Amino acid sequence: MSLSDEEVFEKVQEVLEEALGVDEDEVTPTATIGEDLGAESIDYLDISFRLEKAFDIKIGETEMFDQSVLSDPQYVQDGKVTGEGLAKLKEKMPHAEWSAFEEDPQVDNLGDVFTVDMVCKFVKAKIA
Repeated sequence: MSLSDEEVFEKVQEVLEEALGVDEDEVTPTATIGEDLGAESIDYLDISFRLEKAFDIKIGETEMFDQSVLSDPQYVQDGKVTGEGLAKLKEKMPHAEWSAFEEDPQVDNLGDVFTVDMVCKFVKAKIA
């Protein structure tokens, strides 16, 4: 299935509107899934299922939003993700934009990398 970036965005936008009950104009490429769109942990699972259906793809449990690194003291110290932890996150989630997080790698800031654009890049990579 070959879709343009615009087609992928429109489908992702639709999925997020339905899953989170938000308006179309709220789902912008830079909107964060958690803070801006109000997703809670259970919603991420629902979003994954809906994306699988919408794009006819299979998404592993931690493939799109992998936070397993955060429970490892080797990767998180004093509420901050270590350099090693950041490298691991980048490896596990290459579809995310990490530059802003790198400047202030507080665990609390991790939600900022989960943007609509990240979801689009992830889907694009899966259908490629």
